[in-house]
Amino acid sequence: MPRLPSSRRGVVWFRWKILITLSAALCILALFSINRHSNSTATTTTLSSSLSVARSRIPLVKYSGDRPKLAFLFLARRDLPLDFLWDRFFKSADQRNFSIYIHSIPGFVFDESSTRSQFFYNLQLKNSIQVVWGESSMIAAERLLLASALEDPSNQRFVLLSDSCVPLYDFGYIYRYLVSSPKSFVDSFLDKDKRYTMKMFPVVRKEKWRKGSQWISLIRSHAEVIVNDDTVFPVFQKFCKRSLPLDPRKNWLYLKKRRHNCIPDEHYVQTLLTMHGLENEMERRTVTYTTWNLSAKKAEAKSWHPLTFTSDNSGPEEIEGIKKINHVYYESEYRTEWCRANSKPVPCFLFARKFTRGAAMRLLSEGLLESSIDTTNNLLDAKKGKHKGFYTTKKEENQD
Repeated sequence: MPRLPSSRRGVVWFRWKILITLSAALCILALFSINRHSNSTATTTTLSSSLSVARSRIPLVKYSGDRPKLAFLFLARRDLPLDFLWDRFFKSADQRNFSIYIHSIPGFVFDESSTRSQFFYNLQLKNSIQVVWGESSMIAAERLLLASALEDPSNQRFVLLSDSCVPLYDFGYIYRYLVSSPKSFVDSFLDKDKRYTMKMFPVVRKEKWRKGSQWISLIRSHAEVIVNDDTVFPVFQKFCKRSLPLDPRKNWLYLKKRRHNCIPDEHYVQTLLTMHGLENEMERRTVTYTTWNLSAKKAEAKSWHPLTFTSDNSGPEEIEGIKKINHVYYESEYRTEWCRANSKPVPCFLFARKFTRGAAMRLLSEGLLESSIDTTNNLLDAKKGKHKGFYTTKKEENQD
């Protein structure tokens, strides 16, 4: 049998090497895809199991006591860096009026080695999950927090906070503000960013699609709706996903408009409550203040993130400026939301983010959180046009 020339044999062997390399790469990709799907399925199964257990513990009888609790739900990346500030805050409160729940990374324990406040000892969820920003795991963690808090029938109001949040008033003022209102405080407005996809239809209809801040305060019945949802959440898991950022060094920005970019925690609660016809039971605004970096060009909107408060920009003037805000303007709806609680004019914000340790230390040292002055009269004057305080929502992407 004639042998091929050496040059010919080299070409054939090179082609075989390419084929083998491609086959190996495809096998690795297939294994990665299978593993990723398995992990996703496992996470979903774990969440479903945890929620089922928590649901079984939720009391069916209505609360009839005279001391409703305010549940503080902390969504933490690991520890609570501002625990020293919250320690001062909770020391001013009657412990019968509040409860605390913390979602941190799996296995993290709050004890004397990880927190400076005894208020947080052993209050982490035992069934926490790994959370990835911009994915459905964020709202899964929120649901776990709500489910745990619902096990206590005296918890009648629920406020979700990040690990960089600070209170703007003392406990008594915040408690009266939230407990006296029969409504939830949920930032909710029409979404014009085209994040909705018809793949969600018919479970989620476009006319019910809403957007807003994830930092919410809920009445108990609304918390139960979120925890008991088995229909909308799976749709968000499957079809509401963030798109990967584009390489800024390449001229691909024009593709941005064609990519579907959906941030689950900015839509889930708002859309779900709207689908249940509960918008009339909501003050459609958040009670947590965030200020945004709007200096980026429109094509670089992915870089819009909350500005951070440091010791340099968290003085009396800045804090009082936040407290004086009395209405919110929603550009997508041309709607002005005058801030009210229990039908009375109130300051819009009870909390603010994102604060560094230095900023929090300044708040304490200068006593900026001690006052709970009744500003009702000032707000009444403001509504008549004597005050200019306002807050405008923007259609940011990739809020964190």
